[in-house]
Amino acid sequence: MAEPADQLAAEALKAASVSNDGVSVSRRSLKELMEYENHLASKAATANMAATVRGMFSKFVPPGGH
Repeated sequence: MAEPADQLAAEALKAASVSNDGVSVSRRSLKELMEYENHLASKAATANMAATVRGMFSKFVPPGGH
């Protein structure tokens, strides 16, 4: 699967809508695609942050515990 930034660049070069023989096809706007890319990036960052915090707290040993 291509990176979202590469997909966004490729979509920018394509036509926004096409119609032929009564059939019409339109693409999502670039704004929607950029918002989706930002959503994926923040989702990945949140997942990494949760794993980091979980790893930090799993190493703490309470006083008197082993």
